[in-house]
Amino acid sequence: MLGRKLPASIPLKEVPFRHRRLSCVFNKTWLFYLEFNIKVFFCLLFNRQDAICAVDLDTALPVYFISKLKRIPRIYDARELWTEMKPVIDRPLIHKIWIRIEKYCLPRFRYGYAVSKSIADELNRRYGVDYLTIRNLPVLREAVTSPMADEPYILYQGYVHEARGIEELIKAMKEIDLKLIICGSGNLLDRCITLSKESGLEHKVIFKGLVPPNELLKYTEGAFIGINLVENSGLNQFYSLANKFFDYIQAELPQITMNFPEYKRVNEEYEIAILIDNICPEAITNSILTLIHNPDIYAKLKNNCKKARVEYNWQNEEKKLLDFYQKVMH
Repeated sequence: MLGRKLPASIPLKEVPFRHRRLSCVFNKTWLFYLEFNIKVFFCLLFNRQDAICAVDLDTALPVYFISKLKRIPRIYDARELWTEMKPVIDRPLIHKIWIRIEKYCLPRFRYGYAVSKSIADELNRRYGVDYLTIRNLPVLREAVTSPMADEPYILYQGYVHEARGIEELIKAMKEIDLKLIICGSGNLLDRCITLSKESGLEHKVIFKGLVPPNELLKYTEGAFIGINLVENSGLNQFYSLANKFFDYIQAELPQITMNFPEYKRVNEEYEIAILIDNICPEAITNSILTLIHNPDIYAKLKNNCKKARVEYNWQNEEKKLLDFYQKVMH
């Protein structure tokens, strides 16, 4: 596995596969993507592969050229609908460049899969590719091991970036008599810390920064409500299926999430969340208060999580992925 090392990256623990993280001089602008792609190309060139998988569009070019040189299968893993991400569509020139890369690369990637059915369907519509849906699901554990905390808290876990409703969530906390714990970091972190102080909420909004996976699990299982908010600012957000959505289910944690296609699809099968149409503070506040003041509703969602976690887990999803690679490699 080949990845990127950021200045704030925490050390990787022991994993049962070879991995390498590339350090870059540039960490922003087009210079980062140029440097990173060149380093990926030469790293792949001087190492042996039986097949190569590009995770998202920012690694597609070096993977394509190496696979052509070595005459080995190439796979596209769409974790995002890259050309519809907010930081991309907000910059017209950058958007045009990524659209050109997508139009060049995707038709040349015969094999692939996407994180949600909606993204797979959109790529199939655009380029006639027949990509599968392989979701980022957590491993099924025998039981939830961490009891709920004595002092109930609301949890947001994940990147602290734009279009994730974190600022609106902080504003909503003015009306909520619980603490909010935010586990994660990102380019919006400093602004969110400042907002919490300016709003007089620094005692109520707790920023934990980057948290190791085993420690994060304890926060998730100990929470009272999970938060998964997405701004409807492009198809990538609208078609999203966040990891935390399933992490909350696995932790038997009722959550507030979006009334978007993928979340709605799961919630229609197992009612495990309260869905909201937009991320205004009022909608967030009302949804949280519904769970706080209606124990019957809360208990129903929690009980449905117990059922859903048995279906939505990696032990089931990995079978699809293993079958996919067996077909690619034979």
